[in-house]
Amino acid sequence: MCGRYAASRGPEELAEVFGVERWEPEETLAPDWNVAPTKEVHVVLDRPLKDAPSRRPVRQLRVLKWGLVPSWAQNPDGAARMINARSETIAEKPSFRRPFAQRRCIIPADGYYEWVTAHDERQLEVEGKKKRTRKQPYFVLPSDGSVFAMAGIYEFWRDRTLPDEHPLAWWATCSVITAEAETGPLGVAPAEGPRSLADIHPRMPLMLTPDRWDAWLDPARTDPDELQALLAPPPGGLMRAYPVSTAASNVRNNGPELLEELEGPEEGTLF
Repeated sequence: MCGRYAASRGPEELAEVFGVERWEPEETLAPDWNVAPTKEVHVVLDRPLKDAPSRRPVRQLRVLKWGLVPSWAQNPDGAARMINARSETIAEKPSFRRPFAQRRCIIPADGYYEWVTAHDERQLEVEGKKKRTRKQPYFVLPSDGSVFAMAGIYEFWRDRTLPDEHPLAWWATCSVITAEAETGPLGVAPAEGPRSLADIHPRMPLMLTPDRWDAWLDPARTDPDELQALLAPPPGGLMRAYPVSTAASNVRNNGPELLEELEGPEEGTLF
């Protein structure tokens, strides 16, 4: 899955990387090294400009809320549960199939955090009491340090309790698409611990390589077979992962120090 990530690049850099034509300075977000569900995030999408005479899709950098609210939802209460959409079922699930067909986006990240998931729930004996082991967080990012372009979908939801002119009458929300984690060796593996992404967690965000960006963002591309082909995993060996401080586990912590690489897992953590 993807439940936390880092996004420190500014709009100018993202605009250059993705060929963005339009972004609003007032929508600029501060760097965030611990992006959590329901936070506002930058996304890249192709969409005609509102009230523009031409319906030509324009590549834009927009600010959306992470946690998709389906257009037909009665309220937005389930947004925190809609942060991920599985690539295997996205075309079938009622919450995701329409945005998958019509409203696809890229969610830029530096990389994402993942915590080791074990088949057993090993426990430590601490001061005579059993206490669940702290899970070791890893930061996963492209080996070459480039932007991690996570495949995403977005949707609009109308709050019928507010008048049309109210600034919060419309919600724009998004979800990260996930796929099975790579089982092959990492491009750069840590000195000890997991040797593949699948050793850390069975799921991962679907990474879009630059050759797929235009096709993924094109709203005119609606053929189901073509869209399914875009969900194929990228070549292996493009990622690296390294252990980071368990401070990343607390959403209240934020700062570049969360990405500092540790020599090995922290003492007392499950890895």
